[in-house]
Amino acid sequence: MDDAVQTEFRARIMARLAEIDDEDARGREGQATVALDQQAVGRLSRQDALQSQAMARATHARRDIERRRLRAALARIDEGDFGYCEDCGEGIAEARLALDPASTRCISCARG
Repeated sequence: MDDAVQTEFRARIMARLAEIDDEDARGREGQATVALDQQAVGRLSRQDALQSQAMARATHARRDIERRRLRAALARIDEGDFGYCEDCGEGIAEARLALDPASTRCISCARG
């Protein structure tokens, strides 16, 4: 993979990391502790709020996983290992990397 392609992938990864940070900033309110005020909020409304809070936390956890995978991809670019399968050492197809730049395995190895 040439330097221009790696530079393009780096830019895509950096843009996605910025999007994740923005999504986190917007999602912080949904993760806040749900106040226990039975006078202001009925039991079902509180359950809805707790469910929304749990979903916001799960979404945040998924974003954290994606963020770690993307940072690892940036490290592979810096080390010169980006685009190579961690199992067999062969190149990962650019189309696969375009879909998921954090891919670490070629399609053959991913299938098992």
